[in-house]
Amino acid sequence: MIYHALTWDHPRGFRALTAAAAEIAPGQGVDISWDRQPLEGFESHPIADLCARYDLVVLDHPHVGEAVEAGCLLPLEEVFTTAELAALADASIGPCFESYRYADRHWALPLDAATQVMAYRPDLAAPVATWDDVRSLAEAGGVAVSLAGPHAILSWFSIAAAMGEPPAERDPRLLVGEEIGAAAFELIASIFARAETSVLGLNPIGILEHMARNDDIRLCPLVFGYVNYTRPTTGARPLAFADAPAMAAGGRPGSTLGGTGIGISRRAAVTPELLAHLRWLLGPEAQRGFIPDHDGQPSRRDAWHDDKVNAVWGDFYAATAATLEAAYVRPRYSGYIAFQTAASAYLREALQSRLAGATVAAELNRMHLTAIGERQR
Repeated sequence: MIYHALTWDHPRGFRALTAAAAEIAPGQGVDISWDRQPLEGFESHPIADLCARYDLVVLDHPHVGEAVEAGCLLPLEEVFTTAELAALADASIGPCFESYRYADRHWALPLDAATQVMAYRPDLAAPVATWDDVRSLAEAGGVAVSLAGPHAILSWFSIAAAMGEPPAERDPRLLVGEEIGAAAFELIASIFARAETSVLGLNPIGILEHMARNDDIRLCPLVFGYVNYTRPTTGARPLAFADAPAMAAGGRPGSTLGGTGIGISRRAAVTPELLAHLRWLLGPEAQRGFIPDHDGQPSRRDAWHDDKVNAVWGDFYAATAATLEAAYVRPRYSGYIAFQTAASAYLREALQSRLAGATVAAELNRMHLTAIGERQR
């Protein structure tokens, strides 16, 4: 059986998957061809369109509400046993497995785990623990912020979580209370006013590439972690990663969950051979060996705490596991992706215009409520 599959165009996103597909022996009953899309497509392309063209789709968990409304993904409960899913939930680090749960079903296998963490050049800076430390460092220069694409609103989410109010968790209709929402914006604004401008338009990959190849940025306090940059290519410097900043030493590291899952589209002919391959990708052998050996970022907790894996990858996993365990999971309602895009654009405009924090918090809450209202009509 030939399967057409789609992942995202970065070594972390495709190298392990394509290598694993290439190692399937002829006659085993499954042939997987992996295409790639840019990071921006992965973050925002309509999931229904992708599922109409592919049997397997690597997706971000906020897309699941849209996928459920479109009826384009197969719930895992239809092809895996309850015991298998419970074991997968237990093995996955942080909220990775549960992030794909929506409408009482799970919609993707948590292949890859990631969250916003602190990135720094160890030859230029040391990691810091709190947002006050970040502000002090920014005053001296060399600090970047990740605000392009959806990452402006994700950073606001993370800071609100660090302040004790994970967005829309207490009340799904209220994103963040005005006091915390304003304080989170004002904190971002204080860093933004002193941040290096060379990377403002870049996505996380672009920021990390720039940091590895230039000396103007020594630290980015909140950016999605990519293990690959601990072992740079020719002409680049290694980066190191640490837990996201907390509001006070020992507090919750504020971070918004990323990572990827493999969804099975409704068009796929699911065979025992396909399921065996997917089980292997999520199993301990692949997650602690094959996937990190091929530039992937595993989702199993035991892989993140594996001494051999950490020794190869500059302790990336051990240094950021606590942040991943505490990561905030975004809303997943149908229409959320459009809200995320619009809210990030609004935040960038608000930072440039130096709007008041209370004004920004009120507008973001209004945008969120509108998005939910439109979904309910």
